[in-house]
Amino acid sequence: MSTPGVGAGNEAQRDAWDGETGAYWADHIDRFEAVGAAHGRAFLEAAAVGAGETVLDVGCGAGRTSLDLAPGAAPGTVTGIDLSTRLLAIARARAAAAGLDTVVFLQADAQVHPFPAAATDLVVSRHGTMFFADPAAAFANLARALRPGGRMVLLTWRGIEHQEWLRTFNTVLAAGREVRFPPPHGPSPLSLSDPDRVRALLEGAGFADVELEGHRAPMVFGADPDDALGYVAGMQSGLLGDLDPAARDDALAALRADLVAHHGPDGVTYDSATWIVCARRP
Repeated sequence: MSTPGVGAGNEAQRDAWDGETGAYWADHIDRFEAVGAAHGRAFLEAAAVGAGETVLDVGCGAGRTSLDLAPGAAPGTVTGIDLSTRLLAIARARAAAAGLDTVVFLQADAQVHPFPAAATDLVVSRHGTMFFADPAAAFANLARALRPGGRMVLLTWRGIEHQEWLRTFNTVLAAGREVRFPPPHGPSPLSLSDPDRVRALLEGAGFADVELEGHRAPMVFGADPDDALGYVAGMQSGLLGDLDPAARDDALAALRADLVAHHGPDGVTYDSATWIVCARRP
C-alpha cells in the first residue's frame, strides 16, 4: 500500500482513504457516484470549463469529475489529485478506456503539494475539500496554484438541518444511544457548510468574489428498500460496529422500515442540499 506524505494533521485522512475507507469506496464506486449524482450537473455547469484551460480536480476519487471536464478542457490538461491508491487506479483505468490522454492522476495531499505556481486556470472539487486538517493552509496552497483571474468551484454539503438522509441514518442507527452528527468544524463532511466560515477561509487564503449558491435535490439510495439497505448499512458500518447482535438486528430492522417509508416511483429517496462555492484569485 502506498503511503503518500501529507500535511500536518492529515495522517488520519491518508490512512483512511489509502486504507479501508478508500477500499470500500473502490468496491462500491458505481453506487457512490450514482447516489452523489443528484447535484453533479449543476456543479459541472458552474465549473464552465473552457477549451485549452488547465484544470486541477482536488479529491478526485475515481476520477468522475476529471473525466467529465476533460473533453471541454482539451487541449488543456486535467490533473486529478487524491490520497487513495485504489480509487486512483480506477481513475487511470477509466481515462485509458476512454482514450483521454489529457488527464493525469496524482497521489498527493493538496494541502501541501507543491503545485506549479500560477499555472492553473480552474480548481474544482466535488465533496473533496471538507477534510483538510488545516483548511486555511490548503486553500492558500490552491490559490497559489491558480493564475491571476483563475477560478475555483467547489461542491460542499449544507448544514445538517438540510440533510434528511444524514439526520435519518445517524438517528436510526444510534439505536437508542446518543445521536452524533459530523461536526461543522474540523475534517468533516459538514466543515464547509457555514457560508460565513467559507467566506472567511477563502478570503483569508487570498480569494475574492466568493459566492455560494444553494441547491436541493433528492438522493436515490437504491431501487427498493432491500437494495438500499445493504448499501446504507455498509456506508454507515461505523455506527453498527459496537452493537451486540440483537441490537444490531433491531437497528437494521428500523433502518429498513424507514427505507420502506421513503420508497417511491424513483426508488428510495431522501432530501439533500449542497452549496456550489465559486471564488476567484485576483
